[in-house]
Amino acid sequence: MFYRLTLFTLSLFIFTGLANAQGPTPSDNDVNRVARQLYCPVCENVPLDVCPTQACAEWRADIRERLAQGWTDEQIKAYFAEQYGDRVLAQPPARGLNLLLYLLPLLALGAGAAIIYRFLHRSPPAAANKTASPPGDEYVARLEKEVKEKF
Repeated sequence: MFYRLTLFTLSLFIFTGLANAQGPTPSDNDVNRVARQLYCPVCENVPLDVCPTQACAEWRADIRERLAQGWTDEQIKAYFAEQYGDRVLAQPPARGLNLLLYLLPLLALGAGAAIIYRFLHRSPPAAANKTASPPGDEYVARLEKEVKEKF
């Protein structure tokens, strides 16, 4: 009887330990945190966390399982990118042709700044001398002379 009671007590500790080792089930917020960084494989440009398709529901379930197993967000994204290509990532990696997506805005900003700088700091044309009077000055001088004579 004593052995049976001891065996029963030990089995309770073993099964309790196994149940605790599984860890908590990830919440919907945890799943959506990863899912919003991925795009639907079926729909075009629809984030995984809001897509109503069956494929996306399966992907979210897969994400939940992997989070429960202890995978990090980056590991999960790398897994999906490896399986389905970089097109499923909301933010493409900065390598290859995707590097152009990161560099092009910086190059355009630099070119625009250079154009504005040159426009603002250009020298006036040589023909515009300050000693030469503009054509309207002769008219104004004559007009002032006539007004002084009449009044």
